[in-house]
Amino acid sequence: MSRFDHIRDGLDEGELLALRQDLAAAFRLCHKFGWSESVGNHFSAAVSADGRSFLLNPRWQHFATVRASDLLLLDAEDESVMWSANAPDPSAWAVHGGLHRALPQARVILHCHSPYATALACLKDPTLLPLDNNTARFYGKTGYSLDFGGISDNDDEVQHLAEAMRGMTALVMGNHGVSIAGNTVADAFEDLYFFEKAAKTQILALSTGQPLAVLSDAVARNTAEGWIPYRGMAAKHFDYLKSALDADDRSWRD
Repeated sequence: MSRFDHIRDGLDEGELLALRQDLAAAFRLCHKFGWSESVGNHFSAAVSADGRSFLLNPRWQHFATVRASDLLLLDAEDESVMWSANAPDPSAWAVHGGLHRALPQARVILHCHSPYATALACLKDPTLLPLDNNTARFYGKTGYSLDFGGISDNDDEVQHLAEAMRGMTALVMGNHGVSIAGNTVADAFEDLYFFEKAAKTQILALSTGQPLAVLSDAVARNTAEGWIPYRGMAAKHFDYLKSALDADDRSWRD
């Protein structure tokens, strides 16, 4: 019996292929948007219902080259993979494996060092303020983990990250970057897209040196709730972005 037999409780083969392709597309798109960083950073997606089995990018493969078939299928309980020839990046294994175990409802987790989100994370107070539609989108949906300790590769830090991310869409990692959780790759990528826009708005507004016109809690909450009927935008946007990838290079689907 394969250690991945419990995947049958999650996705069938067709669904698994579609998930692989969507995650591969997210890597390619992240690079196109200028959010990739050398051959680092990691995206993952849970395959089993309990989050124990998940897809992860191979160690040090550039985002611009990731194909669906390149993605590693890992068991978060099987540490022997770290001694294999195809071992994932240690920090990716620790963080994404730990988060998927602790937060099985977080089906997709995207982590990168996008410029404006990272700039926000480097502020003494990196709170994303409700200033407009895009910033208010994340009102009450953003967690903060501000105890930066270097590269995240130990269980204690992962547990802290999991607690900060629980029930949230976005996690601002102080002096580090941002992580986004979503039900689908399209949902997560859409929130990554809008979080970067939101962070850019705040950083640009702060750069003027003028007082910020922060929305009231009531208006911010109403705006965040107003986004809910528009969640279908994510799938439509992601479909368009994948079609744009196809026009240049369809190899991400392989």
